[in-house]
Amino acid sequence: MSWNEPGGDKNKDPWSGRNEENGPPDLDEAIRSLQDKLGGIFGGGSGNNNEPAAPSLKGLGFLALGAIALWSASGFYIVDEGNRGVEMRFGKYIATTQPGLNWKLPAPIDTVDIVNISKQRFLEVGYRSGGGSSRGRGSVAKEALMLTKDENIVDVRLAVQYQVNDAKKYLFNILNQTATLKQVTESVERGVIGGSTMDFVLTEGRSQIVADIKTEIQHVMDSYDSGIIITSVNLQDAQPPEQVQSAFEDAIKAREDKQRLINEAEAYANDVVPKARGAAARILQESEGYQSRIIAVAEGDVSRFSQILKEYRKAPEVTRKRIYLDTMEAVMSSTDTVLVDVKGGNNIMYLPLDKLAAKSQVANTKSLTRYKPVSSNQPYNMNNVPRPSGRGRTERGR
Repeated sequence: MSWNEPGGDKNKDPWSGRNEENGPPDLDEAIRSLQDKLGGIFGGGSGNNNEPAAPSLKGLGFLALGAIALWSASGFYIVDEGNRGVEMRFGKYIATTQPGLNWKLPAPIDTVDIVNISKQRFLEVGYRSGGGSSRGRGSVAKEALMLTKDENIVDVRLAVQYQVNDAKKYLFNILNQTATLKQVTESVERGVIGGSTMDFVLTEGRSQIVADIKTEIQHVMDSYDSGIIITSVNLQDAQPPEQVQSAFEDAIKAREDKQRLINEAEAYANDVVPKARGAAARILQESEGYQSRIIAVAEGDVSRFSQILKEYRKAPEVTRKRIYLDTMEAVMSSTDTVLVDVKGGNNIMYLPLDKLAAKSQVANTKSLTRYKPVSSNQPYNMNNVPRPSGRGRTERGR
């Protein structure tokens, strides 16, 4: 029982009897036991003097076969989709493996480098995307500042996107792929910008510059047999240096105002000139029509006069009277006045038919309004309406 339990020996301390407890297991005894077990498996055993016997050849063979199996299994490797495996034997290229499970001679004989050919890789020239928030965010002056054809300095920032299309060429033909591509991009970019004017770079020439740079970079990389394909080139920014930015903005505004005024003048000219030309053409056509009409009327009058003259020579009195009647008919046809010649009298009766017709129309309107039925339920009967007084007609003199 414990020393502090009831009924125990109070004079016994808690550290008494420690030497009587069992100690930790002996390490030599554990190793000797393990060797005996392994000797039993591979055909060996313990001698009379308790020393381990040497393992048999059969056991060594099993050990060798197991080690070889493990070493061979280490040669299996998996290539993921979108990647390619480049096998090398003592550093020399052997083959390019496709996605899936593959096997190579285990290390250190064969080694494999996995290259991702589907990954979109980016290269920044003239700037770094992790820069600050100012206008010159991440700007790298030695890469961005370039000289144009008209001896101006422009700040150009370019982003190149590329892929690996041949893993073998990518690994073996170029020592430092990213640094090489960057140097080629800078060289090509300076060549294209140096062959263009500043206005062309900053305004309408952006798309043309990007296309030229992409073509030239791909041409140089193909000449290096690099295994790299350029997928896109983006012109992130193209501006004059920050020190002259304000002056350049004033120049841009002035150029824009000039172009705006030119466009307004051209629009006004395009509006006025066609109208003037149309008016001139209309006046010419009207004058030609007037000329043709006058000539036709004159020729018609001459022809009619010639015909009347011929008839007049045949019957002068009849022709003279017919001409008189035709003339009076033409004159009096446009008036509402009627003159009646009374035989045996000296007076001529004048009948203003226009005024009489107007008075008659007003009288009929008033009479219909006056004798309109009071009740709306009774039908309107024309027989109940008294006729207005008067003869209702105009007597003509005899």
